[in-house]
Amino acid sequence: MRLLLVEDEHDLADGLADGLRREGYAVEVAYDGATALARAGAADVELMILDRDLPALSGDAVCRTLREQGHPVRILMLTAAGTLDDRVAGLDLGADDYLPKPFAYVELLARLRALARRTPHGSGTILECAGIRIDTVRRAAERDGRPLSLTPKEYGVLESLLSAGGGWITADELLDEVWARPDERGRTVVKAAVHTLRRKLGHPDPIESAPGRGYRIGAER
Repeated sequence: MRLLLVEDEHDLADGLADGLRREGYAVEVAYDGATALARAGAADVELMILDRDLPALSGDAVCRTLREQGHPVRILMLTAAGTLDDRVAGLDLGADDYLPKPFAYVELLARLRALARRTPHGSGTILECAGIRIDTVRRAAERDGRPLSLTPKEYGVLESLLSAGGGWITADELLDEVWARPDERGRTVVKAAVHTLRRKLGHPDPIESAPGRGYRIGAER
């Protein structure tokens, strides 16, 4: 996948770029926000690692502009500020995920894999299967025309399952996509979220599960 890495710390950016290229990503590097916008507009960029604190044009402004333009790039935002308010602010700007510095490289890779599986912004905001319909922009869900009142985690699980297009998603993959905080992680939280999601979706149960394979929402059941 084509990835644009936007980071003004040159040593960090160059080191990350080398590692990501070894992982198979086609990586371009921008060291400031203005260059990032120009390159994102000129290339078919699918993923972006975006630092919030950039010279010339902030990461916030880059993210906001791309979303206003309807750019489908999936954005992982980085920042040294890791408070809850900072994370919420970054996501409200249109970022798909948020990772505070310092971070573990293996976690960065996991989050990129999760973003790569998601439906891009602008490629269709409605996901539907088995009578379930979600609007990924409004983050609204319904089944057979009945609105669903879901917690953020339940919604995240449902969006991940629908985005998979009938494919299986393991509990570990759901953890990568939906549970950002290390103290929240554990397969028991996935089971609990799936259990309550099933109850809210009602009958017939649209979620299949299989040991060793995980969960999926397939065709009508």
